[in-house]
Amino acid sequence: MASNQIYPFERNRYYPGKMLTTADFQAEQSYHINKLRFINSLMYGAGIVCGCSVVNLDDLSILVESGVVIDGDGREIIIDSSLVQKLSAIEGFDDLTSNKVSLCVRYKEKDIHSVYAVSHKESDQEYEYNRISEGYEIFLVDSDEFDEGFEMESEFLQKETLFSGPNYEGSLIMPAIVCKDNNVKAKVEIRKLTDADVKLTYNAILDIPNFTSADGLQQIDINIDDIELSKDGVYNLDLWMKVQNQAGIEGNVILRSGSATAFENDKAISVENSFAMKVRLADETPYSLIRRELGKLSLEMRRVVDASAIKLAEIDLMRTESAYVIENIREVKKNQYIELPGQVALKNRYLEFFEKHVDIFADKNSNSMEQTATVPVARDYRASELKNVATGILEIPLGRDARAGDIRYSGEITHGLGAGNVYVSIGYEYLSQDQALGANAKSTVYGNPELFSRQNHQLVDAETAVRVLNDKGSFVVAAKLLRDVDYLVLTYRWVAIKFPTGEELEAADYYGKTITAKTPTVVMRPRESYYFGVEFNNMEPCSITYELTAPGSGEVTTDGVYTAPAKEGVYEVRIYCSDMPMVCTYAYAIVKATATADDAGSIEEQEKEPIVKIPDINL
Repeated sequence: MASNQIYPFERNRYYPGKMLTTADFQAEQSYHINKLRFINSLMYGAGIVCGCSVVNLDDLSILVESGVVIDGDGREIIIDSSLVQKLSAIEGFDDLTSNKVSLCVRYKEKDIHSVYAVSHKESDQEYEYNRISEGYEIFLVDSDEFDEGFEMESEFLQKETLFSGPNYEGSLIMPAIVCKDNNVKAKVEIRKLTDADVKLTYNAILDIPNFTSADGLQQIDINIDDIELSKDGVYNLDLWMKVQNQAGIEGNVILRSGSATAFENDKAISVENSFAMKVRLADETPYSLIRRELGKLSLEMRRVVDASAIKLAEIDLMRTESAYVIENIREVKKNQYIELPGQVALKNRYLEFFEKHVDIFADKNSNSMEQTATVPVARDYRASELKNVATGILEIPLGRDARAGDIRYSGEITHGLGAGNVYVSIGYEYLSQDQALGANAKSTVYGNPELFSRQNHQLVDAETAVRVLNDKGSFVVAAKLLRDVDYLVLTYRWVAIKFPTGEELEAADYYGKTITAKTPTVVMRPRESYYFGVEFNNMEPCSITYELTAPGSGEVTTDGVYTAPAKEGVYEVRIYCSDMPMVCTYAYAIVKATATADDAGSIEEQEKEPIVKIPDINL
């Protein structure tokens, strides 16, 4: 591959009496051209600026629409008019060896405008080309042979294998650096390797001692049941967590030992038994973290891979020895279009139809329910930070034949305050003309709207009642029509308030709050490691501290990964809440050189009887 490095930059230095030659004028052009290409490559990267869509006109021909491309060297490639061509006439077709090919475009210069060379010598050519046309060339290459280029993800994201089978493989992907007190996503990525008609099932448990799941736990259950993909298909499962704001610079995401199982059509496949994915904890915002990580990419790293060709489309062929048919043309979704500053406003306008900014950890007690056409959707419009108050909108469908005396019910609506003593009130919400404002104003009537019917004839006269399901954390609304109406839906505003019980009012801050080790006692081999997970009882998850109660007991990290010493014995680990040291528990490691899985199982069966420490007594 020829070197295409354009820096360091050199420009002409002019002085009186300087003799300008062809080389000087070429240097003048090269300086400005290379500076522009250098800026293009840094500011925009490589990809399609606009247009360049590819469609098949028939079984043999394609249409490449006009557009603009910037390649990895910052060169502008302009397809000035749509191009129609048979696939067999495109360069590289005769060298194809597979049925999955990539249609690519690359920059190509061409000398044009032949003119007579006035000062030519006998040994020189009589004619020279007077112009250079900056054009392009499209070509075909086997998809497996196309160089995708260097990915920043390989530096910023880390990957661990979850399982590998004859037809599927799965990985866990997440950032190598996360931001304290911010949300972060780990992603399970499953890829289909073959065309076989096979379903996949995978189950595992991740322990996340430095994080909190959307359910408020320090573990995430992965349950993937009977998914079926086509070849090269990808299934992604997002696992959201919140990073705890605690001391330390390193954490772990741990695949719990023995928790993983995977099946292809009920046939077990090889799984990763356990691993600990190390994550660095940073005291900064995600924006500053990503900006810094992107800026760390050096010029040498940017030039690792030749990016002179840009993929426009992927084409599936059906081929024989003497003929071919275009089966399908697929758009390239990865690193295709370049985001331009001039399109930011239009992009934001389009995105508002798809995005709603909601903190997935704002209401971890609420249950998302799939609603049917006959069940109203309860949407949470909570605006305050009061944890004991919630509000929202509900709708009760009436149908087309609603008559006086009919009773209609809402579906079961989760208020998000959890189980307990909750008061729910609803009010009929409507729009009416306000004389003071000179426009329509929204009003809500709590109680019987019939009392206001003389003031505003638009009110729907209906009696309402609310049944609160205290143990389920939800409620149901009933409405009885007092007269015939032609409305299809009744809209109500609901407000829920949770009252503390007497015991909660009288209890001290720490009363009833406890933590327990998920596995209080474990049998281990010398130098073996084990993660002591924690369960929180009657309290929110908080920062946990681990410490050894005696010297020479091994080692324990800040996030609870204990490493046994080389010596056999019984060792104790104290676990307590960092902000409430009196809320604590203990875990025990029995270190045996001949420890087996059966030993661990026998201990687990005896966990109902806690180990009692007996002090040494000198007789």
